Parts: sequence; structure tokens; C-alpha cells
Amino acid sequence: MTTAWVLGVDSGGSGLRVRLADPSDPARAESLRSREPVRTGPAGIDADHLLERLVPMARTLLSAAGGGAVAAAAIGAAGMATLGGALRAELPGALAGALGVRRLALATDAVTAYAGALGQRPGTVVAAGTGMVALGTDLTGWRRADGWGHLLGDLGGGAWIGQAGLDAALRAHDGREGGSAALLTAAEEMFGPARELPGKIYPRTDRPAVLASFAPEVGRCAEAGDERAAGVLALAARHIAVSAAAVCPPAGEDGRTGDVALTGGLFRMGDPLLVPLRAELSARLPGARAVAAAGEPLDGSVALAAALAADALTLPRHPTLLHVAPERGR
Repeated sequence: MTTAWVLGVDSGGSGLRVRLADPSDPARAESLRSREPVRTGPAGIDADHLLERLVPMARTLLSAAGGGAVAAAAIGAAGMATLGGALRAELPGALAGALGVRRLALATDAVTAYAGALGQRPGTVVAAGTGMVALGTDLTGWRRADGWGHLLGDLGGGAWIGQAGLDAALRAHDGREGGSAALLTAAEEMFGPARELPGKIYPRTDRPAVLASFAPEVGRCAEAGDERAAGVLALAARHIAVSAAAVCPPAGEDGRTGDVALTGGLFRMGDPLLVPLRAELSARLPGARAVAAAGEPLDGSVALAAALAADALTLPRHPTLLHVAPERGR
């Protein structure tokens, strides 16, 4: 009997990950990763470049699994909401022709993070790494807060924390109020002399990632007792909690607002960030229950594809956040 596989895809700044899974047996799954990010051009996310990377990876996985058909696929991509027009226009036909995919969902990475963390139940997910976005649903619609990028938002995310930490380091270098000698030492150990820091950061095309690389140092300094570093993380926690509160579903008759899950690499910082964040969430969302994320965005993509294959997708569809293409082959 031919296996009807599902395909999950996660595309972001760290590259492209693809997983082939048997929806009837979750243990049967294999993944591949390409560290080359999908290009973004004037027209948005480059659909041709995504296909050039994705199709060979999917065929390799299918061959290793002994063949079969791809019943459904879900692609989660950073920037899908604002830059995914070409993907929505081109991918359904291209993947149907190349891999026989009949059912396809195209989602922003915030939605796949949600599906990975909470599945298809109401609640709130905060996804934080270099950036930060909060997404909530009562299963009738989506509410999103922040995720506007490091220049306009992403408050409390890794780039924001790193930039605030470097600000405190440079204040210490100048002798200005609000500085931290511990953060100055950490910054110079990572980047070299403080006076050279602008030249190390401003010309970089990956500035958000460079700034975010300093966030763990802020966490270490806070854990060692540095008050300025701890203050940065306390403010980050407040920003994150404000975004979570903005998207949390309304409380039901029992006063509950659903679960709140945290997902993303930023939270591996541990207690220096999580302790103030839990306090902020408790104060702002007393009817919510904080839970561990069940999985990550690639798990969410696979879950979306499996639900789509089984006609069981209950998360709200949305033109840009969660777009389900018309079924092919009928």
C-alpha cells in the first residue's frame, strides 16, 4: 500500500528545513536542512529560489522513505504575511506539478509556531528569537501583536535585548549614567574595543542577528548580579507580556483565557528572563495558564499538513497568515 505522506517546511533566517512524515504514525518522519536562507527580493520571498531548494530535498526524503505520494504540505515562512504574495501565487501549481501535492497551506512562521506550541486549541503563543511576535486565537480569528522587525518593533526580542545591552556598555565606556561595566567587558570580549563597535555592526546586512548574538551575554550578566542587565531583561519581559495580553482571547464564563505558551530560542536564556516574564504574565493575564510549548515551528508545519490531509484543520484561515490553496486534482 502506498504511503500518503505529509510535508512540513520551515523557512527562515537560519535556512530551510523540510520534514516528511506519516500522519498515521508520527514516529515515521525524516528531516533535511539547508542552511542557505531563501532569498527575498523586490517582489517579496523568492518563489523560484524556494522551489530550487525545496523540491530536491523533498524528493530525497521520498526516495529514502521508499516512495509514496505527498497528500498535503504546509509551508511556514518568515515574512509570509507581508512578503509572501509570490509564494501564494506560484507554489500551489508548482508543487502539484513537481511533487503531486494536492493540498497546500502557506502560513507565516508565527502560525506554524502557534500550531507547534498549542496545536489547534484556543490560546496565545509568544515566539521570540532574534525578533518577537505574539499570536492569539479563539478559533474564529487571529490577533497578532508586534513582529514588526528590529527597527519598528520586536520589543523584548533578542535583537532588542542585545541592542539595549550594548547601549549600556557604551554608556559605561563614555561615563554616562545608566552604564554597566560588566556589559562593557562582555561587549569588548565579543566585538573588540568599544570605539570600534559601530564599524562592526552598522555595515552588516544581518544586523538583527548580530545584535541578538549579544542577548545571552545580557542574560549571563544579569544572572551574575548586574543590575543594569537585570533591568534590561525586566523591561523586555514587560514588552513581551504587553504583546501577549494584546492578543489573548477574551475570558470565558469560567474566567479562563486559554493557555499561553512561549516558544523560540530566546527563552533558552532561562531564569534571568523567564522569572520576570512569568511575573508580568501573571499580573496582566491572571486567567491564563502558562504551559510549555509542545513543539517548534517545523512540528507545527507538519501538524498543519496532517490536519489538512485529514480535513481536520480548525485553525482560522486568513488571506496572509494561514492561506489554504484550492485543492488540486479535482
